[in-house]
Amino acid sequence: MGVVSPNGIGAENFGRACIAGRSGVVRLQGIDTTGLKTSVAAQVLDFDPLSVMEVAEIRRVPRMIPMALAASREAMLQARLELAEDDIEAQREIGCALGTGGGGLAFVEEQYKTFFLEGKGSLFSITAGTHGNLSSELSIALRLRGPSHVLSTGCASSTDAIAYAAMLIRAGTAPMMLAGGADSPVSRGILTAFEKMRVVSTRRWDDPREASRPFSADRDGFVLGEGAWMFVLEEFEHAQARGATILAEVAGYASTCDAYHRVQIAPQTLEPVRAMELAMMEAGVAKDEVGYVNLHGTSTDLNDRMETAALKKCFGELAGRIPMSSTKSMIGHPQGACGAAGIAATVMSMQLEQLHPTINLTTPDPECDLDYIPNVARARRVEVALCNCIAFGSKNSAMVLRRGG
Repeated sequence: MGVVSPNGIGAENFGRACIAGRSGVVRLQGIDTTGLKTSVAAQVLDFDPLSVMEVAEIRRVPRMIPMALAASREAMLQARLELAEDDIEAQREIGCALGTGGGGLAFVEEQYKTFFLEGKGSLFSITAGTHGNLSSELSIALRLRGPSHVLSTGCASSTDAIAYAAMLIRAGTAPMMLAGGADSPVSRGILTAFEKMRVVSTRRWDDPREASRPFSADRDGFVLGEGAWMFVLEEFEHAQARGATILAEVAGYASTCDAYHRVQIAPQTLEPVRAMELAMMEAGVAKDEVGYVNLHGTSTDLNDRMETAALKKCFGELAGRIPMSSTKSMIGHPQGACGAAGIAATVMSMQLEQLHPTINLTTPDPECDLDYIPNVARARRVEVALCNCIAFGSKNSAMVLRRGG
């Protein structure tokens, strides 16, 4: 896998930053903040797009693309995949499935601003502003001639993209897939809209790193984030034959829909529960075998309470004994990339045998009373983990991972 995250660039750096409880939330930078109530975001400030793309190309794509490309190159390097320019057959062996929520929306916002203020239009509003082209940027740069697809299902996008890639492999469509998520939605227009929805943190924290506080009673909304988390997936025997280092197994997956509301979770929590149960069923895993749950944990009042209720309904009396944590407490909410981020954090926790904490959990919410691994990492070897996603549009996705290596 490869990572470009607000709290660490590179998979190893990201994993250790999460275990250390290191936040990547900062004061908003790079955009006009006039009139905004929001003052913080989880931005990747130390990433240099010029490390992966030429200046002319960077101007033509959303910010998420160079981050996705950097993460993808790290993943392919770790997987020991080098595709020669003239080796077309090898290039046909690998496809790409990219999950993103906002995609090029922030890029299009800038393009339209230029158009309406200066009367200048750009063809790149189409090539870079429509979601479908985003995976093509990776396929072209990395010479991947297999399927090149984008999944955009809100916050569940990258979990769904990884599962979709696994399905293509199982179906024999492609022996290998580059899959994961990238998003960079930090823009004035998007933040304004989230403010109107009353879901982002607007409190003026003395330290911006304190703003994302899932499950804490004093939380006041999520912190918008950005980043890229990418993986190389392949069938087990194929990986063995190549001598690849296996980090984890995608053991089970399920997706459901509440069919209830554009942005709210149905209060009965039936479908998030069913997604988790179906994922465990597909993996052939009993509930008492799950050693860790990576939570959606956005830091909004409704999500944290409803997710807690769903976990209690799913696991019953076991719920209080399973350690769980929210990666978003450290990286904010990178929208469609958040599922891949949670999966990456879980894989690193399993590899390092340290479960990362939920930071900023200082004031327990009586309605959020599970073991969220507050503030300090916990040494634990985990063989089976569950990663949870709850998205706008009533969507729910869950993935079961087995430890590799």
